[in-house]
Amino acid sequence: MAMASVMLPLGTPAPSFALRDVVSGQVYSLDSFKDKSAFLVIFLCRHCPYVQHVQHEIAKIGRDYADSALGIIAISSNDPAHYPDDAPERLKEMAQRLGFRFPLCFDETQEVAKAYQAACTPDFYLFDADRRLVYRGQLDDSRPSNGLPVTGRDLRAAIEAVLAGKPVDQNQKPSIGCSIKWKPGNAPAYAQ
Repeated sequence: MAMASVMLPLGTPAPSFALRDVVSGQVYSLDSFKDKSAFLVIFLCRHCPYVQHVQHEIAKIGRDYADSALGIIAISSNDPAHYPDDAPERLKEMAQRLGFRFPLCFDETQEVAKAYQAACTPDFYLFDADRRLVYRGQLDDSRPSNGLPVTGRDLRAAIEAVLAGKPVDQNQKPSIGCSIKWKPGNAPAYAQ
């Protein structure tokens, strides 16, 4: 079922987390990115057609900003019991196949998704140097069925503004994708 981002209020502080990367096994937290002047959190999964549509651009953003002041982490929070393609070992295959230059972590308890009020995959959250939310919205206007090219325009413009110390345009469009696949009885009120 397609769902839009909740659009967490701009200025919201980045919620803390400690999650294990499915590839390296290393645990990442907000402190892992303390030397970065911008921080991007991407909620995604493997099975969602919306993520599949933009996965190469997400990987390209990782490559393009690998040596920059932008820290990136991807998080998958889906219930692997009902969506086995989103289990850690399958996420590892995805990260390796796409050549992700950033950690892809599994949120087993789904508490991190709740803290960020993640609603769909993909869902993007960009924070400034003070870890205040400056962008939450779509990658670009492309969708699996609309024929528009995947460019990453909206997210890239926000990243460039933050890295240049400029304000991010507050006219932001929500991301649209598959709903987070909550474990039975675990869906937060905002996702129902």
